[in-house]
Amino acid sequence: MSKYSIGIDYGSLSARAILIDLSNGAEVATSEFVYPHAVMPRDFFPGITLDKAVALQHPQDYLDALQHTLKELITETDVNIEDIVGLGIDFTSCTILPITQDGTPLCFLDKYKNNPHAYVKLWKHHGGQKEADEITRLAQERKESWLSAYGNKVSSEWLMPKLLEILHKEPELYQETDKFVEAGDWLVWQITGQKVRNSSMSGFKAFWNKREGYPSHEFWGSLQKEFEYVLDDKVAGEVIPTGTKAGEITEYGAKLTGLKPGTAVAAPIIDAHAAMPAAGIVDEGKLLMVIGTSTGHLVLSKEEKNVEGICGSVMDGIIPGYVAYEAGQSCVGDNFAWFMKYCVPERYEIEARECGKNIFQYVTDKAAEFDVGESGIVVLDWWNGNRSPLADFDLSGMILGLTLQTKPEEIFRGIMEATAFGTRAIVDLFLENGVKIDEVYAAGGISRKNPFMMQMYADVLGKDVKITKTTQAGAKGSAIFASVAGGYFATIKEAADVIADKCDLIYHPNKENSEKYRRLYQEYVKLTEYFGKGGNDVMKRLSSFGKGKEDWQP
Repeated sequence: MSKYSIGIDYGSLSARAILIDLSNGAEVATSEFVYPHAVMPRDFFPGITLDKAVALQHPQDYLDALQHTLKELITETDVNIEDIVGLGIDFTSCTILPITQDGTPLCFLDKYKNNPHAYVKLWKHHGGQKEADEITRLAQERKESWLSAYGNKVSSEWLMPKLLEILHKEPELYQETDKFVEAGDWLVWQITGQKVRNSSMSGFKAFWNKREGYPSHEFWGSLQKEFEYVLDDKVAGEVIPTGTKAGEITEYGAKLTGLKPGTAVAAPIIDAHAAMPAAGIVDEGKLLMVIGTSTGHLVLSKEEKNVEGICGSVMDGIIPGYVAYEAGQSCVGDNFAWFMKYCVPERYEIEARECGKNIFQYVTDKAAEFDVGESGIVVLDWWNGNRSPLADFDLSGMILGLTLQTKPEEIFRGIMEATAFGTRAIVDLFLENGVKIDEVYAAGGISRKNPFMMQMYADVLGKDVKITKTTQAGAKGSAIFASVAGGYFATIKEAADVIADKCDLIYHPNKENSEKYRRLYQEYVKLTEYFGKGGNDVMKRLSSFGKGKEDWQP
């Protein structure tokens, strides 16, 4: 009789679940739930206009996703819940919500239902950029040792800037919040009753270190007196490592999930990170690009290196015994969606329908008709700021080289190339700092759906790019962790040997195109130096210019 595990991948707009047969790694069934609230629009709250840096979500969507996807997996298969050994959850991070002592989100309370700060701050919420800069400055002045593990710069996407932002802008709500928790940890609490924090999100997004814990009370108090005991008062909780059991499904959890009480639940993990074992990556020197709305770049190493501009490096952050390094781009699929929504003429939509193609495929095919550099366009891919290597979300995008002859597909090609150049900048950053990268892998829906783009990445990087077979790498990785937490496999490596996908598609670099891209990339680097490193701060000035007083400043 086969045994099974379930993984749920909570992304930016939907949650995807997968049921895995642990005897052979087969994907038995999948299910997806699209969040009804999505990312809340700027006019969601009566009388309030949300600033463009705001990215909020509703936690009810997460509970609904849990119920919908698991019910569908169970009812549409013949699998007996007695044979499901574990459940694993991965989640976007840092995605936090304020809760009461019993775990109720503040936004569920009548008092706070119209207060934006009571809702989930999604990973790409950048309202705390000023606070992130304050933390960076103080840490640099005090020569805090922990800062070097985070590329020597704090991101507004992380936990502490978001908490400090709430203290500054909504002090009463801050004081009434019992705890601020990662959404992944909150979900585990709901179904197991265990109030734990996972090492993945704590390490990469909250400055926690396996040996030294969190930064000192003294540091936070030097930043602001009311913030001195933020860790004890608002964050504290046992930190448990990836791949371990966080708890077991309770009676209440069984009602939410449909699973048997006592079923093991794994410690949650950052969504992109879960994809590593799903791709079979359990040792060093292999870079994984998880390409979606954003892109995460992950690599394991036996050595700890200080790498300026990365998002973090955490011992045992993904696979025990290895330092996990993370870098990333904060706008990839989101950038493509923006272009299709706002920049494509109606006649292209009509032509695409006549050809039987969706608009993405139609415009991509037209973009592929041009040679490298033929359009004379270079783009900076900072529509949502720059996560790595600049960690600056006040930056914005740029399209250089437009003429009266420029076509939409040429601009789209330039945007695609810019995301490849952004990845090349991250790879160069790792290599220059002694983190070896021998192989490159890609996961995520885009990597399977867009061969033109993946060939472009191979050409820009000058390396083979290996594509994971599954389109649900995050969920599959979470199922791997669940199988270990449930005791079916002894180690993550043992589980990955059975469950992980063998890469069935490899893109090899075209030598001629690689040389052309090498030259074009140098222009991208020069523009990055000028507009991203202080040569000209026009993007930041434009970002703040003309903001109306009616805007809510998050």
